[in-house]
Amino acid sequence: MPPSPPVENEFSESSLTLDSFLLIFIAILMGVLIAILLLPIWLPNMATSMMGENPKVYWYLSRATAFASLTILWLSMALGIGITNKMARLWPGAPAAFAIHEYVSLLGMAFALFHALILLGDHYMKFTLAQIFVPFATASYRPTWVGIGQIGFYVLLIVNVTFYVRSSIGPKTWRAIHYLSFLMYAMGLVHGLFSGTDGTTNWAQWYYWISAGSLLFLLVYRILNTITEKSTRRSRPKPVVQPPRAIPQPRPMGLQPAAPVQHTPPQPVAQLQRTPPHSVQQSQEQ
Repeated sequence: MPPSPPVENEFSESSLTLDSFLLIFIAILMGVLIAILLLPIWLPNMATSMMGENPKVYWYLSRATAFASLTILWLSMALGIGITNKMARLWPGAPAAFAIHEYVSLLGMAFALFHALILLGDHYMKFTLAQIFVPFATASYRPTWVGIGQIGFYVLLIVNVTFYVRSSIGPKTWRAIHYLSFLMYAMGLVHGLFSGTDGTTNWAQWYYWISAGSLLFLLVYRILNTITEKSTRRSRPKPVVQPPRAIPQPRPMGLQPAAPVQHTPPQPVAQLQRTPPHSVQQSQEQ
C-alpha cells in the first residue's frame, strides 16, 4: 500500500511487532477455516444451499468478499497516497491516517484470503488447496487471470510484512517495497475484470473504473504537487548571510574611563655658551 516525504518517514513505524503480525495472520487463517466449518451449523438455510449437488453459496461468498477486499484495499491505497501528499493532515491527521492505512491493509488481506479459501467448498470448480495458493495452477478456470490475482495477494503479503521490519530493512527499501502497492492493486483490478463472473456487468464496470480513476487522480495530484514544491524551492532567492557584528559590551555605571596618559619625550638640555677668556679681557679694557 503506496509509499512514501517527511510525513511518510515520520509515521512509518508500526505499533505492532513482527511477532504480533504473525499471530494476527495465523488468527485470521484459523478464523477463516473455522467460519467455513461453522457457517452451515449457524445458518440452517445456508447449510441447505451448501449441501446440494451444485451449491452456489461458496461462489456467492467468494464474489462478495472479492469486492469487499478490493474496496478495503482501495481505501488503504487512498490513505497511503493521502499521507505522502499531505492531504491526510487535514483529515483525519497524519498519525491516524497511517494507523488506519496499516490496519485496513491487514483487513483487506484477510478478506482476500477468505475470498480464495471459500472456493474449496465449491463443487463446480473443485479447486484444491494447492491450486488456491500456487499461481497459474487453476487449469480448469482462467489460469492466467486467476494467477495474476494470486501473485497480487503475495505482493500484498510482502507489503504488509514490511510494516513490521522497517527498522531492519531501512526506510529506502521500505519505501521501494511499498511502491509495489500500485502493482498489487492493478493486479487485483485485472483479476476482478477478467476472472470474475461480474466483470461484464454495468455496475461492476462502473465500480472498477471509478475506484481506479480516483486512485489515479490522487497519484497524479501527488506527482504534480511534488514537482511544484521542488520548482518553488529552486525559484526562491537564497537569503544573503551577513557576517555577525560585534556586540558592544555595556560599561559599568559610575566609572569613567581614565584619560590616556600622554608621554612627552624629554627635551634636550640647552648647551651653555662659554665665552672665551680673551674676549672677556678685551671687554674690560675697553
